[in-house]
Amino acid sequence: MKLLFTGLVLLLLAAPLQSALPVLVEGQQLPSLAPMLERVTPAVVNIATRGKTRRRIEMPFNEPLLKRFFNLPDIERIQETASLGSGVIVDAGNGLILTNDHVIKDAYEINVTLTDGRELRAEILGRDSDTDVALIQVDAENLSQIPMADSSALRVGDFVVAVGNPFGLGQTVTSGIVSALGRSGLGIESLEDFIQTDASINLGNSGGALVNLRGELVGINTAIYGGGSQGSIGIGFAIPINLAREVMRQLVDHGEVRRGRLGAQGQDLTAQLAQAFGIERSSGFIVTQIETGSPAEKGGIRVGDVIVAANGKPIRSAADMHNLVGLQRLGESIELELFREGAELSLSVLMQPIEINKIDGGRIHAKLAGAVIGEMREQHLQRGRIDYLQLLSVARGSNAEATGFLAGDIIYSINKQLTRNFEELFALVDGNDRGMVMNIQRGNRELYVLLK
Repeated sequence: MKLLFTGLVLLLLAAPLQSALPVLVEGQQLPSLAPMLERVTPAVVNIATRGKTRRRIEMPFNEPLLKRFFNLPDIERIQETASLGSGVIVDAGNGLILTNDHVIKDAYEINVTLTDGRELRAEILGRDSDTDVALIQVDAENLSQIPMADSSALRVGDFVVAVGNPFGLGQTVTSGIVSALGRSGLGIESLEDFIQTDASINLGNSGGALVNLRGELVGINTAIYGGGSQGSIGIGFAIPINLAREVMRQLVDHGEVRRGRLGAQGQDLTAQLAQAFGIERSSGFIVTQIETGSPAEKGGIRVGDVIVAANGKPIRSAADMHNLVGLQRLGESIELELFREGAELSLSVLMQPIEINKIDGGRIHAKLAGAVIGEMREQHLQRGRIDYLQLLSVARGSNAEATGFLAGDIIYSINKQLTRNFEELFALVDGNDRGMVMNIQRGNRELYVLLK
């Protein structure tokens, strides 16, 4: 009996040792991401910002006609904001940190916290809202940085790891694979060429690192599907590091991104239009307008051309064309493949700035101050040559913005008289002291603005 009890005790003592996770499998150590993460995580920082935004207060009489009748002024309130996000140190010697533009938007104070507990004040070197990339800088020693990979070498199925600061909890690591490449048309940013991943990207991960298993930076985490209100659902997006690196170079050199314009507008190719154009294609970009003096005109593009590829990549829609042009640097060429009257052609277009005659809107009326108005000329598919005036930009906080003007608005007429160029515009404005009713075209809508 005593011998049986002793044997049972020995068996129970040995059981946990037999079921414990082995240190080695077939003589090899178990795989772990820990060694790689020990090198990577010190270069991923937490970012906390304080900012100010303008918020327009809704009045009981918010209709424009009622506001003018009762002479009600626009009321705005300055609102304090705070945000949390992440950033990646990409140049330790110069203290350069890549993050998302929306993380530091409207910020007047940016505080960076390192993994060793140091808190540093950061300055903005440059921002690019079109790609949602921003570059900030800190002054500190003994920083760590992450080496950048070539994101064009990524393949669907590659393992990736996301590092960031979700929900302000502190640094967190999640893993997954590359689910898709070249995602666009999502409506997240103006220019989109995203890496899609199922690695969890939650609120606060924005601006953090997406790395491969070698610990190289392949992307900057930027968004989750559905806007992030419900947390990660396995569909996250990151900006390819090749794109972020190119934006960073321009921000360092110029403080902004200098992009060229092709000067060609168009629409998606449909099956019906492809049949009408006599080409065997189901997708592409039909050129419907060309600006006079633009790279498109100089490069030989014509109204009616159907562009199907650029720089070796297929062009399936107007969104594809918009992305490709927006990501192109000044002085670079775009190699186009297109169909013209059923024949296939190749053209090379050099990206250059378009010289446009422009004036400050304040020369026309005080309520247009802060708007830059350009004299535009185009060739149109149906209407031939057309001239028009367009608001190229509207400064924040300007009279033009307060009046309700937006960049892209087209000045169609003043007091029912067409305004196609500056000569016609000033002829209508000069000596007019009774006020003006300006007809604005905004997309597919027409609006009237009273200028007194």
